[in-house]
Amino acid sequence: MPTIPIWLARAAGAVLVGAVLGCQAPRTITAPAPVADAALVAMASDEGLARLGRATAKADFAALANQFEAQINGAFCGPTSAAIVLNAVSSRSATLPRDHDRLRPDDLRHLPTGADPIVPRYTPDLVIAKGAKTRAQVLGEPVVINGRTTRDFGYQLRQFDEMLRANGLATRVVVVDEAKPEAEIRADLIANLMHADDYAIVNYRREAVGQKGGGHISPLGAYDAASDSFLVLDVNPAAASWVWMPTATLVKGMRTFDTVENRGYVLVSPR
Repeated sequence: MPTIPIWLARAAGAVLVGAVLGCQAPRTITAPAPVADAALVAMASDEGLARLGRATAKADFAALANQFEAQINGAFCGPTSAAIVLNAVSSRSATLPRDHDRLRPDDLRHLPTGADPIVPRYTPDLVIAKGAKTRAQVLGEPVVINGRTTRDFGYQLRQFDEMLRANGLATRVVVVDEAKPEAEIRADLIANLMHADDYAIVNYRREAVGQKGGGHISPLGAYDAASDSFLVLDVNPAAASWVWMPTATLVKGMRTFDTVENRGYVLVSPR
């Protein structure tokens, strides 16, 4: 049996780590190691709390924080972000679904007849099921993209947008390419955060903002004008905390290529 070259083993390991820490495996194995960005300020710090206190564009924060949950595997940042937003949009609605697949066989044994212990809410599993991309594909089942077979972990921006719309939300997807000015992006996101009942979800590359991992998706909670930074409600606490990210840094993370086009953001509202 031939010996696997050391460089190949390391490359395979890098892809696996990227899939676990981010939402997508890195698309190349030659990207430079991320450099810690001192401009990222943890929400849990004194400065982070001060920014939230003085921020005026934070109409979405309370609803998102109340419905927040962490992703349960490295490829589910998109479905988890979608579930949080759907639960915020539909809070206490009679139409909220119940995910009975979370019950174990013996869970109902001692309950009264007809009792349903499941709390009504969207879950990442229910959200995935409505979209075109299958759970197996999200977790790496090979697919053909532009005539090439590849493992497309997680969600590309338009795949994520399709899943949101399949779950009954109205959306506007924005690809952050070189022609999209930073000022327009800032104004677009602030306008959303100033208004309740609609939400902004960003898709960026962790390495580009000074974090470890590949592509990632999370909702925004607020904007602080004094520091010109957005609060990213990171859904993967094993990789990063909620952080205030400077606009320029966030835009840099979104202005990165992902398989077929750049990343970006989706503005979401009830249909």
